[in-house]
Amino acid sequence: MAGEARPDVTHASLEAASAADCAVDAARRPRETFPQSVASGGPTPTGAVLWTRVAPAAVVEGEPLVVEVATDDGFGERVVQGLVPAERVGPEYDYTVRVDLDEGLEPDTAYAYRFVYDGAVSPVGRCRTLPRPESTPEAVRLAVVSCQDFENGYYGAFDHVADADVDFLLHLGDLIYESADRLYTGVGSRRYPDREMTLPSGNDRASSLADFRYIYRRYRSDRFFQRALENHTVVAGWDDHGVANNRYWDYEERAPAAPGHPRGDDPAFMRELTRAGIRAWYEYLPVRVRYDPDADRIHDSFRLYRGVEFGDLVDLTLTDQRLFRSRPGGRYLGGVNVDLRRNRDPTRTMLGDEQLAWFTDRIEESTATWFAWANAVLSLPLRAGAGPLSLYPNGDAWDGYAAERDEVFEALGAARDAGVVTLTGDMHSSLAGYQQTAYPELGDNGAPTRVGVEFMTPAVTSVNVAEAVGVSGTVLGPPTRRLLSRAVRWMNPHVRAFDSHHWGYSVVEFTPETCTFTTYAVDKHVDVPGTRRELVRYEVPADRYELQVS
Repeated sequence: MAGEARPDVTHASLEAASAADCAVDAARRPRETFPQSVASGGPTPTGAVLWTRVAPAAVVEGEPLVVEVATDDGFGERVVQGLVPAERVGPEYDYTVRVDLDEGLEPDTAYAYRFVYDGAVSPVGRCRTLPRPESTPEAVRLAVVSCQDFENGYYGAFDHVADADVDFLLHLGDLIYESADRLYTGVGSRRYPDREMTLPSGNDRASSLADFRYIYRRYRSDRFFQRALENHTVVAGWDDHGVANNRYWDYEERAPAAPGHPRGDDPAFMRELTRAGIRAWYEYLPVRVRYDPDADRIHDSFRLYRGVEFGDLVDLTLTDQRLFRSRPGGRYLGGVNVDLRRNRDPTRTMLGDEQLAWFTDRIEESTATWFAWANAVLSLPLRAGAGPLSLYPNGDAWDGYAAERDEVFEALGAARDAGVVTLTGDMHSSLAGYQQTAYPELGDNGAPTRVGVEFMTPAVTSVNVAEAVGVSGTVLGPPTRRLLSRAVRWMNPHVRAFDSHHWGYSVVEFTPETCTFTTYAVDKHVDVPGTRRELVRYEVPADRYELQVS
């Protein structure tokens, strides 16, 4: 199902391009040759990964692909001009091309880039390299997004992201959803006929590499999403929907499992489905991760978890919270944990032994002003109820792995007195709260020591609480928003802000003195950029854990 993948084309392996190779035919329409446009990602101090896809109908046998990088948008000052061999443009990789320019560019520098193929020139993209490791940037600004169900709304938020004054784009996961039959909608969800999909397999969710590739092509065809990826270099993580909803690793079967998938309990199928999902994710995103599709074990074939350093100002750490997690603890009814006991089973793991050791080592060794954790699912406990009649319904998040969460929080507290910021997606809500070693209001023993703050960005389009229960866009919207926010904060005193009535994105800015997290609401119901409204803005001083409304 997954096949074989080759290494990226590297800066050193690019062939020299002649004037004839670079000649542009002004009559050619860029989108006809480059229907998914361009993107960049995987930044280093000396490079980035550039990406494009050539339309199959535009492919000419023996025709190489030209890549050009310049310090100006007019390409008068080219720093890279080379050829990608013709054999790299073909069906084996669904006509996608990745060019890794590591060791070919200057640190902390913005560049323009483009591709030329058979006279057609792609849209111009803009990429950026990381600062030098020993430098101290004045500021680092990241746009933060997650959860963009294509069938459940439009991507106006990405048009605002495209124009945002940020250095990089951080995607926390669920860039695609594996469904093609509006599987993840609610009582108040609308239909978007122009967003509907029919998979090559004919199934209602992805079951093959061809299905995943089709989904990525559709998502990457959105003009607003294209603009965001053209304008900003992306650093991407993942969550469950890139393969199957609520997936985990069954350590007894030595295979992935997905309780909501029709074949989620078939180990052989789930191994192949996971390999296919990984391959398509790698093909369609310009990420810098370790990927070896020929490895016998899935865990050996793909390593998403990694660190990205912005000088000595920010250590950004991305963890993989799907490929190694065991089955979550709790008792479930309709996907909701209804167990009245807080699960602290020490055998449950979110990160797996090797990744957990790597993560705690990074925590202990970091000397940057800020330690930023790109965390796919909510790390804070989230209670519904009070006293003995309390539920922790989101067992798919860290509440299902509370013993390991305790280890992580203890490591954070032991290593640092301040400067930990966790950036989270998944719940289709915005949230701000404190990470603590104990939560007495929830029945924990011991004094609560703050070890970090957590910010959650809302979904771009995916169903939130208001949409799920049918109050979004009605007269009940504003009052239920206030009631829900107050209820969540009353039941969870460590949570200082909560909203599950809006969609949008966030921007986080780190300086030597403060971290500022701003969330914006953007209407997903119209296929235009629409207006942007600030929902909330918090500041955190670098020397203490204090959420300050600004």
